[in-house]
Amino acid sequence: MPIHQTDSSIAVLSSHKTLTPVAAAYAQQLNLPVTEADDDTYDYLLKLTEWPTPPGYRCELHKTASGSPGPIFVEFTTGKAAHRRVMGGGRKQTLARAVGLKAKFNPAILDATGGLGRDAFVLASLGCQVTLLERQPLLYILLENGIERARHDESTADIANRMQCIHADANDHLSAIDFANEIDVIYLDPMYPKRGNSAKVKKEMQYLQDLVGDDLDAGVVLEKARHSQVRRVVVKRPAGASALNDLKPQAIVSSKNTRYDIYFPSTTDQ
Repeated sequence: MPIHQTDSSIAVLSSHKTLTPVAAAYAQQLNLPVTEADDDTYDYLLKLTEWPTPPGYRCELHKTASGSPGPIFVEFTTGKAAHRRVMGGGRKQTLARAVGLKAKFNPAILDATGGLGRDAFVLASLGCQVTLLERQPLLYILLENGIERARHDESTADIANRMQCIHADANDHLSAIDFANEIDVIYLDPMYPKRGNSAKVKKEMQYLQDLVGDDLDAGVVLEKARHSQVRRVVVKRPAGASALNDLKPQAIVSSKNTRYDIYFPSTTDQ
């Protein structure tokens, strides 16, 4: 899985000699060099830091430029993910209503734009089986590592076991998969266009914009999703943004800053 969609230079670094073989394996997998120290000749470092539970390390992406924000990583056991799991509002929250959760119905969800997996984790915590697609190799590795660590934490093990991550391009995957009786909802959270003032962009978004860029094919993915036989397609948008492809949704669920546009592509009872 060679790196693509970025002009940034990247190397792999282990924080301890016991992790050196793992770092070398990632470097070979990604076709990246290995470095033995924090080396600012590279734009980014994929750093493996020791972790107390399996697999024994956390994958972190560090930006090396002076003054850069701290690293990003996928963490479901602590921090914002843990807070949202406990205090997020359960099935009454807008995301749950948007995908159609009901008292006796937990839809199977295909998250076609995996990213850092936060919405997928919320949906899995509510009982959904979630398959995440991520085409950017570095993000896929961060996701896989975060899910694996969550599977070995008693507070999140059952949730993480409802999450599966696949390294795949949504365009290709939606063309190949048979959705019959497997997927109820396709969820899309495409990258938003860059803002004029990058200082206002959150740390994670800065990293994602550098590595992934704009999702210029998001409209194509939406059209493929709408032509699949699923119960609904849900597209996450900023509250004031236009609909993806300027395609009017058939239903909308909104919160203060976020809007979920909903399309019903099949004749299945909604």
